[in-house]
Amino acid sequence: MLHVRSCLVVGAILILVAAAAPPSFAYPPGVGIAGKSRSCLACHASNGPWADDARTVVDVLDGATKTSLRLPDGSYRIEATRGRPRTVITVLGRRKGDPTPPRRNAWLYVDPSQIETTALSKFAPGWEVNLPLSCRIVGDKLAGYEGDALTVLPMTVRPTDTARDAELELQALLTAGESVKGAAKEGLLATYLLRKVLLKVMEP
Repeated sequence: MLHVRSCLVVGAILILVAAAAPPSFAYPPGVGIAGKSRSCLACHASNGPWADDARTVVDVLDGATKTSLRLPDGSYRIEATRGRPRTVITVLGRRKGDPTPPRRNAWLYVDPSQIETTALSKFAPGWEVNLPLSCRIVGDKLAGYEGDALTVLPMTVRPTDTARDAELELQALLTAGESVKGAAKEGLLATYLLRKVLLKVMEP
């Protein structure tokens, strides 16, 4: 009985502390998860020096073959067999020789139709995903990109029985500096990048 009373007291204290705590600021992302923002630009300015396509690296690779999933129109297509996992690799950064490369890259795969919903996951409905977002320090290595300033990270998706073809946005920020808590447009240099990603369900 004493143990139960102690747990109740501790629980009540935690509730009071949480109620008195100031509002929290999430980074990343406020896009549909910590808030209902439509894009990263709701909180961040696209004021960085990395907007030129010539030196910018944005790619989605097959996890096994390391080949690009880019289509001729610049979008990406991820095909996955229903019930089976498919791993892809998100590659972001700048080509070697950039005098001021980004220090940290943040990105998010989001289904725009899900941003206003109450679901915690804003990925396409019916698709399981282990890492739809990340914020990572530049410095990863990848064959074929020697000397480039990159972040490279895998993501595994699996279409369940209810999954359907879907269209995602890959929203990314190449950044340097540090944003001010509660005022994310201050103190941070960032270039916003947007790419279309198509999810295709293949039947076994």
